[in-house]
Amino acid sequence: MKLAWQDTDVLDMPTLGTPITTLGGLEDIPGGYGAQLGWARTRAKELRTEFAATGTPDSVTTCDLVTLPYPTRFGLFRASRAIAPFLAITNRMLVIRWTESDGRRRVLLFEPSDVQLGRSTPYFAALARRTPGPVRSLMVTEHGTVLGHLARLGIAPEDVDYLLFDHLHTQDLRRWIGTSTPQPDLGGGPVEPVFPNAKVIVQRHELLAMSELHPLQRPWYQPDTYRDVRPEALSAVDGSLLLGPGVAVISTPGHVLGNQTLLLNTSSGIWASSENAIAAECLTPEHSRMPGIARWARGWQQEVVLNANTIETTAEQYNSLIIEKTLVDRAQADPRFLQFFPSSELTAAWTNPGTRPTFTHKAVTHR
Repeated sequence: MKLAWQDTDVLDMPTLGTPITTLGGLEDIPGGYGAQLGWARTRAKELRTEFAATGTPDSVTTCDLVTLPYPTRFGLFRASRAIAPFLAITNRMLVIRWTESDGRRRVLLFEPSDVQLGRSTPYFAALARRTPGPVRSLMVTEHGTVLGHLARLGIAPEDVDYLLFDHLHTQDLRRWIGTSTPQPDLGGGPVEPVFPNAKVIVQRHELLAMSELHPLQRPWYQPDTYRDVRPEALSAVDGSLLLGPGVAVISTPGHVLGNQTLLLNTSSGIWASSENAIAAECLTPEHSRMPGIARWARGWQQEVVLNANTIETTAEQYNSLIIEKTLVDRAQADPRFLQFFPSSELTAAWTNPGTRPTFTHKAVTHR
């Protein structure tokens, strides 16, 4: 499939930020994933010290978008013994603001999902078709919109500098960054961007993969929606970058090849956010009270429980989650758990017995 941005050559797209080289070269470590795990843990400890010295952003605000069903066997991989086939996850947007050394103010939106257009993702569209309407209304709750939250925070769309997703599963970005050609399903003409000055920070690996998806990937992407997006709105990056004081994007491949994690240094310490896991207790499963989790982790000698709807490279995802586990601080509310904030966090629901999380963050705040 030919995508508009391929005419600009994705390999020549401009990059941004300051490269973080501490984790570079992980894939070249000889001895396989086991050797890479030990190396990754050691280097992540070094990065933790380095990152803590970069300062803090001006503010971090959490905005709830939507709570929706998700298969238990994906979200809690092989660990759960819950009878519920589905659990609930809440997708949230983080709004991060910081000031550059030259005084320029920056605004980054992490996970600003267009919930309406996301419904066309093949997996979720198929799920909706076979779910009766009254049941859908019980399982899906929309809490707010991206633009509604920004208006509440006093942020104009044109003031947004960056859009960042941990990966592009479910994402249709046409309304956010605009298109170069008419879109029949969005009014017929070219789409004017809601965020005219924003760059989408995406790992080059994932962008390249979009043109020829593997069958394991297809249920979760909307590749046709990227056919005509404005190429100048995409900023392809390679690996980990420091974006601003206390704000970084860390390459964490595995869940998808180009997976990435938002790393934040705040007044409560260091946080990481991604969808490599759906609950903080998935990084310390020995403290989980959900049925089966602690026992499975102990029996299989696993120190994390993956979010595994796509098993592209499971061992690589495991190693990436260990990097996240090593980077973050312990939660102030309960030090048994870590400041890992799932971009889609497990949420208690009476319809899903056995999936009530032991601990939830619900928000990251910093002022």
